[in-house]
Amino acid sequence: MATTVVPYLCVKGAASAIEFYKQAFGATEVLRLAEPGGRIGHAEIRIGESRVMLSDEYPEHGILGPQSRGGATGSLALEVPDVDAVVARAVAAGAKLLNPVADQFYGERSGKLEDPFGHLWSVSTRTEELSQEEMQRRYDALVSV
Repeated sequence: MATTVVPYLCVKGAASAIEFYKQAFGATEVLRLAEPGGRIGHAEIRIGESRVMLSDEYPEHGILGPQSRGGATGSLALEVPDVDAVVARAVAAGAKLLNPVADQFYGERSGKLEDPFGHLWSVSTRTEELSQEEMQRRYDALVSV
């Protein structure tokens, strides 16, 4: 088995989050372990080739999502074939657009969203292949303005 990193999201309302990720990002549900009352102890979805794990909040164990913590402490980067379409679909499903989709100096077209559960998503499509040197040159030009 190859080494991999899998994000694990804590969400206030995991069942609703799963439905949002299906609508916004085309996710498929792989696994759901729910308590009799409906609270999800563990779930897994697949977005493209990536697996994402998630659960409801468990405040009694200090497991809290961004809404309960006062904001996200990190973000997720989602690479897609058509960033404009995915961002539009996510906004229609309830995401908040933080940065509109635009061409970036590092060879991607990207936008930034906050999902209805407080998680931040950078959604992008590669538009050109750049060397590290070219990226640095463009970055230097950007920050020296």
